Amino acid sequence: MHLQILVAVVLITMMASLGKASAQDGPHCETSCGNVNITFPFGSGPGCYHGPEFLVTCNRTRSDHGPTLFLRASEISITNLSISTGEIEVTSYVAHDCYVSNGLRENTSNVDPSFTLSEFRLSTKNRFVAIGCDTDAYIVGSREGKVYGTGCISVCDENSGITNGTCSGVGCCEMKIPEGVGAFKMFLGSFANHTNISKFNPCSHAFLVNQETNHFNFSSTNLLDFRSVERMPMLLDWAIGNETCDIASQDTKNFLCKGNSECDQEYAGPGYRCHCKQGYAGNPYLKDNCTNKNECQDGNHDCVHRCVDTVGNYTCSCRKGYSGDGRKGGSGCTVKQSLVIMIAICSLIVFILLLILVTWVYVGVKKHKVMMLREKFFKQNGGIMLQQRISKDGGSHNRFKLFTMKELNKATDNYDESNIIGKGGYGTVYKGILSDNKLVAIKKSKLVDQTKTQIEQFINEVVILSQINHRNVVKLIGCCLEAEIPLLVYEFISNGTLSDHIHEESKSVAITWDIRLRIATETAGALSYLHYAASVPIIHRDIKTNNILLDDSYVAKVADFGASKLIPVDQIELETLVRGTLGYLDPEYLQTSQLTDKSDVYSFGVVLVELVTGQKALNFDRPEEERSLAKHFLSSLKDGKLFQVLDEHLQLKELPNEIIQVSRIAERCLRVKGDERPTMKEVATELEGIMASVIQKHPWVQSSANEEEGEHLLKQSANYYAFTDGASGSLSTFDSMSKQITLPAASGR
Repeated sequence: MHLQILVAVVLITMMASLGKASAQDGPHCETSCGNVNITFPFGSGPGCYHGPEFLVTCNRTRSDHGPTLFLRASEISITNLSISTGEIEVTSYVAHDCYVSNGLRENTSNVDPSFTLSEFRLSTKNRFVAIGCDTDAYIVGSREGKVYGTGCISVCDENSGITNGTCSGVGCCEMKIPEGVGAFKMFLGSFANHTNISKFNPCSHAFLVNQETNHFNFSSTNLLDFRSVERMPMLLDWAIGNETCDIASQDTKNFLCKGNSECDQEYAGPGYRCHCKQGYAGNPYLKDNCTNKNECQDGNHDCVHRCVDTVGNYTCSCRKGYSGDGRKGGSGCTVKQSLVIMIAICSLIVFILLLILVTWVYVGVKKHKVMMLREKFFKQNGGIMLQQRISKDGGSHNRFKLFTMKELNKATDNYDESNIIGKGGYGTVYKGILSDNKLVAIKKSKLVDQTKTQIEQFINEVVILSQINHRNVVKLIGCCLEAEIPLLVYEFISNGTLSDHIHEESKSVAITWDIRLRIATETAGALSYLHYAASVPIIHRDIKTNNILLDDSYVAKVADFGASKLIPVDQIELETLVRGTLGYLDPEYLQTSQLTDKSDVYSFGVVLVELVTGQKALNFDRPEEERSLAKHFLSSLKDGKLFQVLDEHLQLKELPNEIIQVSRIAERCLRVKGDERPTMKEVATELEGIMASVIQKHPWVQSSANEEEGEHLLKQSANYYAFTDGASGSLSTFDSMSKQITLPAASGR
């Protein structure tokens, strides 16, 4: 193949060096052949073309395609001829290299077609394209008297993921053609004679094609059925001679750009091209053929009203009553009459006033709709009922407030995401600043109950919670019922959750055993208050370290009453859907769905164990027998290994007696049967006694019991999830340390 390429280079160089013959234009020449117009400098008879390179031949005897125009006396057919762009579209042969299944080449293969252009050059709009899955294609040509060559390779198999419309080297490849190529020869080869791929690609193909047309768009079907394509269209650039405008114009006799035709100075050559001057149209290569162009008649002008044709140009004018230069791009035509201007101004004023009126009405209607909607939600959420309860209770609710949507929107900057301080299973908590600069936590719930009974229950719980006045319970300041989802406003607690301080190493060192014991005592006292001192007993139902907040003085604040239930005074247990957090959940409540105050006792027992051990209530990173903190603690207590499970951050060298006492309280709280557990009042009393003994032992230890209550509610950092496992009511597999669960109520014990 390399020898063939060398021979082709020599032949192409010789063909490109052939000179042109002289010719003149003449009358009575053919003007068309089939669908192609023949225009000077091209021609088909003596005196009809400029030089031998512009000779064309019309074959009118072909029966397959009708009259066909050929370049010179060759077999190169012309499909389009343009005087304005200096291009002609011709057809060139497609190279084919086909094989049978045993790897033998077919006799019909044409692997090295050539093309001799002499004075014409390949347009850079062409592309050299090769098709095949075992294809090696080259093109060698002459460029300004020097040899030019390039090629591409396409290799693939049946599973290569061929993409239609893409010639990137998989089934199809392509190369750009440089400027100035005057003759070429193509070579087509194969690496393995299409062995093993002949079923879907028996042939390789190569050709030049005009990329600006839709004559070729690669498809995977080309790999099998492209052998029937013999020719493809490509573009040739042409010009007159080899001299520039300045040099060629010195030969006034043979220079073609005359009269109203001028030489195209932007064309870089070789040779020169002519075009008609502005305002003229025709064949610029024929003497006196560029004639005045009537832009007004053609519609090719920028006049507003009137267009007047002139030689080589046109002028614009305005109709009577208008003034200006008459052009769209200039000042145009404007009305002279002041009355029309006045009418226009008045119309504009009326339009503006009408627009203002419509806007005012629209805004008013929108505000009215918003007010009506807020009023609807207020009634729907039991606002009237709550107002009646507040007024009936007199001064007991002086600290409780019904907020408006406007107040809370302003406090949270329209509930901007930057103000979100917590998200959970029951809703989202936002940090807000009230008009008196008081920090609050605003909780937007997810679920809205619509039945009358549920609304009454919600209002009743809000009223009860607003009455709670205990230094270790987060205070409910007020609520907003104007939204579809009721909003609750709490005080803001600033120092994080107990869980943060136990389990974050940077914080856990700061809370000594004395502080932990005080937190446990305060939490127990708060729960005892909820169970026994509140006007209606309240079972929290989700006691955990994440729901115990701390202020700056480490004073405990029990928070998040989203799962709480009010227990009628004449009822000691309540059947409900099981809610709580795994690791803290009362096993008896989980099995029977019977909620009692002992359910909070069990959860508090887990909190005590967390305070002592510093470990999480549920941790799947621990061995299976240690995943449940409650079970692991009870086992360690039974085996006399309490010291081994103490929190190392307590930095204890020996086991203090008060830790042993607290551990025994935790063991009693964690008993499986609720009847065997102590009450929260008993737990609180015992912890207060232990606390008192510690203070007597260490009188310098100051209790923070008299410090001011925190004024803020800190965000809840735990995420809750509700899930069930079919109708059986059993717990599903879970993948986090603390998940909210909701299980169907059991039918009974």
